[in-house]
Amino acid sequence: MISPVAIGTPAGNLIQVGPGQPLLLIAGPCALESEELARRVAGTMQEICGRLGLTYVFKASFDKANRTSLSSYRGPGLEQGLAILSRIREELQVPVISDVHDTSQIQAAAAVLDIIQIPAFLCRQTDLLTAVARTGKPINLKKGQFVSPWDMKNAVNKIREAGGTKIMLVERGASFGYNNLVVDMRALPIMRSFDCPVIYDATHSVQLPGGAGGSSGGQREFIAPLSRAAVAAGIDGLFMEVHPDPDKALCDGPNSIALDQIEGILTQLVQIRQVCKDF
Repeated sequence: MISPVAIGTPAGNLIQVGPGQPLLLIAGPCALESEELARRVAGTMQEICGRLGLTYVFKASFDKANRTSLSSYRGPGLEQGLAILSRIREELQVPVISDVHDTSQIQAAAAVLDIIQIPAFLCRQTDLLTAVARTGKPINLKKGQFVSPWDMKNAVNKIREAGGTKIMLVERGASFGYNNLVVDMRALPIMRSFDCPVIYDATHSVQLPGGAGGSSGGQREFIAPLSRAAVAAGIDGLFMEVHPDPDKALCDGPNSIALDQIEGILTQLVQIRQVCKDF
């Protein structure tokens, strides 16, 4: 039986992620572009999730340290980015999540974030995993594109041995040749067997890493069908990159969902989960 993960909220109460709990949605732009855009996405998503009975967490990176090109947009940086996330958190009373890329960022991030995310490329970095574990914060650990689902148990054990108890695992596809990812739905129940809620990253799973030359491409037309399959397979939450105008997004636009299209997709997913809840 999977133990639900409890996440603190700005209001001081707890939300639960796991079996028998509402579906979690972690959604927002890939990287923080402006405070106005971030607030617009967070506010809209909060309203939609409220109507659909979903638990909502706002996501956006303050620094994307793993961009394809040195000239790619990375975000506003640690200090400015965390300040934006803090204001959104307090003004909208919505939990926030962002990723850390090295141990020097953890203390400042833990003071603001409700969930700390470990990027897929860093899922085996022992010092990073153990340092985040010691914050006591819930951890959203992304499975690397180069790691089998069963090998993620080693990463989970590193966190647990360092005192971390609130772990969610994220499936975001596996490398399939060059510039391509494929989603193996077997990964979802395999990783849930580690007593961790599992989140499906619906948008990075359709990314074409480095596929646009100096940046990553993507196939957003497959976000909805793969999300439907993942929800039917029994996940605990979804991770989605959402932007008002994906074609103009400064990061990961090709695999982002348009803000005005997300409610229709989520409505379908809620209906599928309701049908499959007893299986």
